[in-house]
Amino acid sequence: MMKWISWCLGLFLCAMAIPEMLAQSKPNALTPKEVAEGWILLWDGETMFGCESLGRAEWKIADGVISASSGDSGWLSTNTQFANFVLKADYRTGADGNSGLFLRSTKDGQPHQTGYELQIFDAHKEYTTGSLVNHLKAKKVKPTPNQWHSYEVRAEGGLFLVKLDGKTLVKGKDNTHAVGHIGLQYNKDKKIEFRNLKLKPLGLQPIFNGKDLSGWSKVNSPDLSRGTPEWSVRQGTLHVERGPGQLETENSYQDFILQLDIRTNPRDSKHHPNSGVFFRGDKNGYWTGYESQIRNEFKGEDRTQPVDFGTGGVYHYQPTRRVIPSDGEFFTKTIVANGRHIAIWINGIQVSDYTDDRPEGTNARREARLTAGTLSLQAHDPSTNLDFRNLSIVSLPKR
Repeated sequence: MMKWISWCLGLFLCAMAIPEMLAQSKPNALTPKEVAEGWILLWDGETMFGCESLGRAEWKIADGVISASSGDSGWLSTNTQFANFVLKADYRTGADGNSGLFLRSTKDGQPHQTGYELQIFDAHKEYTTGSLVNHLKAKKVKPTPNQWHSYEVRAEGGLFLVKLDGKTLVKGKDNTHAVGHIGLQYNKDKKIEFRNLKLKPLGLQPIFNGKDLSGWSKVNSPDLSRGTPEWSVRQGTLHVERGPGQLETENSYQDFILQLDIRTNPRDSKHHPNSGVFFRGDKNGYWTGYESQIRNEFKGEDRTQPVDFGTGGVYHYQPTRRVIPSDGEFFTKTIVANGRHIAIWINGIQVSDYTDDRPEGTNARREARLTAGTLSLQAHDPSTNLDFRNLSIVSLPKR
């Protein structure tokens, strides 16, 4: 009998592990564990969304791989900037390969000068593969040509830890560059391939203690006849019903990375709760600043056709390119706001990439608001019913 129980238990545990194993084997995808830990994809494996090609490299996408083997030299840059992070990336090149990954670079100027170049060039006289060129030298290594190799880079302030295929090549300090774009390098006539570009922001701190509303203030609609929201804390989760109104932070934030988990609780299959996350808002101002939409509704069966900008859209300005979450289940939202640029990920997949090119001002509805402001969680209407948890944020440094 005990053997039978043990066998059934083993079968159950194996079945539970299969979805995680399948996610790990699929390129350019995050496992549920990675999503919960705050990882995001820098490249979705299918499109160039969120990236910009600089120079004359000809980048191609096929079979979950992004590569360049023709055109003049150039690089592929994320539109979003990052400061402190863990970066993972797979690359494949030939025996004479000469490429790299750029870290904390700017789009203007030479990326290896405005940021760091993580070397992919085994034959370099001083800065071999794994080095931060002109800054930190790596232990010599001989990766097998034409096979996939995996980088893992931890950049935390001026501290760097570089691993290749699990082996530590660099552990050092350099404070030259604090924040910037991530990029892929192509040198003319040197084929390079990349996949599995993942990043986990570091340094995020909780802004909700899971016990009460300390650090937050309630702001109701100017028209109280429409009702007021009811905010409460339930087993570490921030719950809201009814509305309209908002719950705003007492602190203000300018350039930042914000991560939080959200669940919309519909009253029936035809109703999709409407909410949002406001940022750079006015203190005690009602629904001010930019809004990252929360609404898991789309047209027909097509998730690429969001209703009312859709979850992850920048309300008024850019709809989400795909409604990823469904009502009744927690999903993770990552918002990066840096200057005029706003990027949003849902469950680690980038869905918005917006640059506000309007004249600068204080009202985000009419102008590009670049100054600091509060964060707010929206209670949209009397049918509102949502849960929030794991709210954390980190401010981005200036260059």
